[in-house]
Amino acid sequence: MSSKHLGLALVALCAWSAAAKAQTVERFSIISNNEKIGFVVATSNGRTIDVDYAVDDNGRGPKHKEHLVLNEAGIPTEWAIDGTSSMGGGVHETMRFENGATEWSAQSDKGQVATPSPKLYVANDPSPYSSGLYASALLKAPGNTLDVLPAGNLRLEKLREVEVGDGADAVATDAYVLSGIDMTPEFLLLDRQGKFFAMLGRSVVMREGFEKSFTTLRDLGEQLSLERLQQVQTKIAHRYEAPIRIRNVRIFDPKTKKTADAMSVVVFRGRITTIEPDATATNPSDEVIIDGQGGTLVAGLHDMHAHNSLWSGPFYLAAGVTTTRDMGNDNTVLLDLMKRIDAGELPGPSIVPSGFLEGRSPYSAHNGFIPESISEGLRNVDWYGDRGYIQIKIYNSMNPDWVAPFAAEAKRIGMRTVGHVPAFDNPDRVLTDGYNEVTHINQLMLGWLLSPEEDTRTPLRLTGMARAATLDLNSARVRKTIDLFKNKNAGLDTTTVILERLMLSRAGTVQTGDQPYLDHAPIAYQRYRKRSFVNIKDASEDTQYQRAFDKIIQTMTLLHKEGIKMWPGTDDTTGFALHRELELYARAGIPAGEVLRIATFDCDQYMSRDQLYGSIERGKRADFFLTVGDPSKDISAVRQIRMVMKDGVIYFPREIYQALNIKPFAAPPSVTEPAKSADAGNKRSAAASAFSSTRNGFGDDEDAHELGD
Repeated sequence: MSSKHLGLALVALCAWSAAAKAQTVERFSIISNNEKIGFVVATSNGRTIDVDYAVDDNGRGPKHKEHLVLNEAGIPTEWAIDGTSSMGGGVHETMRFENGATEWSAQSDKGQVATPSPKLYVANDPSPYSSGLYASALLKAPGNTLDVLPAGNLRLEKLREVEVGDGADAVATDAYVLSGIDMTPEFLLLDRQGKFFAMLGRSVVMREGFEKSFTTLRDLGEQLSLERLQQVQTKIAHRYEAPIRIRNVRIFDPKTKKTADAMSVVVFRGRITTIEPDATATNPSDEVIIDGQGGTLVAGLHDMHAHNSLWSGPFYLAAGVTTTRDMGNDNTVLLDLMKRIDAGELPGPSIVPSGFLEGRSPYSAHNGFIPESISEGLRNVDWYGDRGYIQIKIYNSMNPDWVAPFAAEAKRIGMRTVGHVPAFDNPDRVLTDGYNEVTHINQLMLGWLLSPEEDTRTPLRLTGMARAATLDLNSARVRKTIDLFKNKNAGLDTTTVILERLMLSRAGTVQTGDQPYLDHAPIAYQRYRKRSFVNIKDASEDTQYQRAFDKIIQTMTLLHKEGIKMWPGTDDTTGFALHRELELYARAGIPAGEVLRIATFDCDQYMSRDQLYGSIERGKRADFFLTVGDPSKDISAVRQIRMVMKDGVIYFPREIYQALNIKPFAAPPSVTEPAKSADAGNKRSAAASAFSSTRNGFGDDEDAHELGD
């Protein structure tokens, strides 16, 4: 080799060596229930970062790649995201700062604003690595706060020092809370160099090599959320030792499905003690007096398909939901959550638990138990029974031949059996094998739409619903299943709202069910809801989905006409979805008063709780809400809730929503407290609450989702 060629080779080698030295790779595992369900790989070269992100959980998960260019302050000046979202919808998002302006294009929106210098952009479909980027930028910002695009601001607060791992491999990190992205805060770990280390939650994103710390990190996330929500509870829960008299209200009676005007209700220590006409009621000086101003008092609503978390509790209460039926969860986490809510330590509805049983497959969901044999599954059923679960819930990957023995064991010990129709099974067989209830209206209808070999462990269990557009509800196949439902006295947990969200979501538009509340939510959540969950290839497919959803509503109409019990559920945690679910029942032709009865008394009667709950009667527990209008005539009146009482504790949605960084919907009623007997911690009326329009539940300067099954 000539000296010239040798010199060129050395130059190339040095350049390659420098580039290799400049390039760094950060690898992260995504762990749920101690099993890896995804990864994040971030490759940095100078100020350029390329991110590879994929999740495969329960037959779905986002999969995409990101390309970013950062400035010296760590603010992205270029950001491109390409791939698919959780249900397979296309993700093509871009942002660029150039010539004094920032321009972006995402599923939710497009925009351009003049920005003399780069401004932090909150992406619509990013990987978890983005939260680390936001946090790093906030660490350098005054007050750890930044205004962001498209709107709003982010704040970062250090909580505590945390050591992760053992011995020589341990890493010193700091725990932070990141607020302003969504309706709930994010809890992160950054190492001492300010680098992203972990995102904490029920699923944990953690630096590769620390997977054994999953339980510790999951529990840390729960603890940090717990501490934050305990602060909220002390501010929003109003307790009184004196009797509480609610005057000038209409009371919904589930027997007549109508309201009685101008009544007065007294509550003492969590029980309803007096109900009388308001005209004959007095105003005793030793009682707390609440003026209902002609509003309607309704027993608490039920979400019959919930997956409860620490943060779902205040959302449910603000929506008037005082009872949820949990349909699958981390067993330890759920039992602890129930205990804390029942003790009044945390805000939240009463939780009626279901025992989750899944089969082992590449598509397994990571909740409850995944038995490896029939004998193990029978022990799991007994475990749930011993802890007071009312039913078992069977999921997609379960061996169809195991359903009958599990259902028989559940029946033996006094439990129901409900669930999805396992893959390669059908609704008729699961009903014959012992199901008391099918979970999700699509799980029922897929038995009429798919061929036996099609795999419902994949997103097909949702996207396949497009075939309903041409379904004949008078067919023999449909008639056979309906007759079987009636013969078995079986019911259906509908979750129709989730099918609407899936099938009718269109990029850049707000769905009908989201229109009443969405502009009250943080900007990132608004953008999240203005996106598509599936790819719509053309106008013909768009029309097919529209017609298919109409057929779902027609199916609800048919089931109601046939006398098959339907239970409103959401697979969502915001409470807003339950309101929409009830509106869809009304759209199916069920009168508003009957819808309200189903969502209150009927649910409690079905779960054997109606002796104490489900209606406003003397001696029953004080679980109810006050709304502006009369939902027995217009079910949408449930969206304007002024006050909620849960086991005698008063909550004002205005205070809850302000604590969660959400613009309130209705003002609380006026409250007059007795001069001496008010609880010392509640010496303020709702009208004079310390929560003003510029404050939230965490303090003067502090801020406070998806298709589940």
